Amino acid sequence: MPSTTDTNPGTTTEQPATLLKIQEVAAETGLTPRSIRYYEEMGLLEPAARSEGAYRLFDASDLERLRYIKELRDEAGFSLSQIGQLLEDEAARERNRERFRASRDVSERRAILEDARARVDRHIEILEAKAERLTAMIEAARTRRDHLGSHLAELGGGPDPHPERRR
Repeated sequence: MPSTTDTNPGTTTEQPATLLKIQEVAAETGLTPRSIRYYEEMGLLEPAARSEGAYRLFDASDLERLRYIKELRDEAGFSLSQIGQLLEDEAARERNRERFRASRDVSERRAILEDARARVDRHIEILEAKAERLTAMIEAARTRRDHLGSHLAELGGGPDPHPERRR
């Protein structure tokens, strides 16, 4: 939580985190309230609190998580299922880190590291599959661009790009 210095040097007072209602979060993130509720239903997000009237209340970490979800969805093209897996793996990574630091048992530490490595392997598989799809899409776009170039060349007196279509 953010703290501020009060009138006595060297002391701090804790200020409560700012909690936002769903409409405010929607305006802040560019998401719709419906999307935010859907992400909650899917388990991608859990609001920081509920008001007495049962309104969802969100804090800064919720906003950060929603922006991350939106980035993965819109900019990287991940499905919500994939996003859920990535978020779960990240949460598990944090839990594993804490468990690893707290344990001195070699077999427990080995199990933690093996779990972490399996999660990273799954993360790599998801990213590689996405990269393969993007590479194929790039190649298809290049092929279309080259084909359009051959039509432009034809207009300038070059060969017909589709001689087989002539009858």
